[in-house]
Amino acid sequence: MKLHFFDGSTTCRPIVMLAHEAGVPLELVPVNLLAGEHMQPDYLAKNPNGKVPLLDDNGFLLTESSAILKYIAEVSHSPAYPSDPQGRARVNSQMDWFNTGFYRCFAYGVVYPDVMPHTAYPPAAQEVVTAAARQEAQSMLRILNDHMLTDAGAYLGGTQPNLADFLGVAFTTIGEMVGHDFSDHRRVVRWIAAMKARPSWAAANGGFEAWRDATLARRAA
Repeated sequence: MKLHFFDGSTTCRPIVMLAHEAGVPLELVPVNLLAGEHMQPDYLAKNPNGKVPLLDDNGFLLTESSAILKYIAEVSHSPAYPSDPQGRARVNSQMDWFNTGFYRCFAYGVVYPDVMPHTAYPPAAQEVVTAAARQEAQSMLRILNDHMLTDAGAYLGGTQPNLADFLGVAFTTIGEMVGHDFSDHRRVVRWIAAMKARPSWAAANGGFEAWRDATLARRAA
C-alpha cells in the first residue's frame, strides 16, 4: 500500500500509527502541501479533493482518514476494529463524534486560524468564531473526559485502543500547538499519555512534534 501524505498532517498521523501497530507495510509518498503538490493535475486525477491522505492499494484509491483507518483495520484483521456489530457500531460512533463535531470546532475554530492564518476569517469575525469554538470545545472535552473515557482502561477501547483512539488523539493533540491546557480533564490527560507511550507514536508523529515545537517557539518569541 502507498499512502500519499504530508508529514505532520493531523489526518495522516492516525493512519501511520495504526499501520505500524497492525503490521501493515506502508510506502509513504510525501505530498508537499507547502509547494502546492496537492493541486497538481497528476495528484488531482487521483484525489480531486486536493487533500491528503490518499491510500493507493494496487490501484484501489481511497480518501478520508476515517475510511482509510477502517480499510486498513479490515484487511489486517486488527482488533482495534471489533467484528461484532455492536462493538463496531460503538467505534463508528466515537469516530464520527471526533470527525464531524470535535475536529470542526477545535481545529478549525480554535487552532488552525492561529497557526495557519490563511484559514482564518477577518480579525473581527474570527474573534467571535474562536470564542464560540473555545466554549464548544471545552464542552466536548468534558464529554470525552466524563462519558467516553472511563476508569476501566486508559483508552476509548478500554484496556486496548480502538480506531477512535488513533483518530481522536491526533485531533486532540493539535491543541498542543497553541498551548492548550488539558489539565482540567484527568482522563483526557491520561489517555493522551497512554497513546504517546505506544511504539507507534514516535513512528508517526515526528513531523507534528517538530511543527508544534517551532510554532510554540514563534509564539514565545
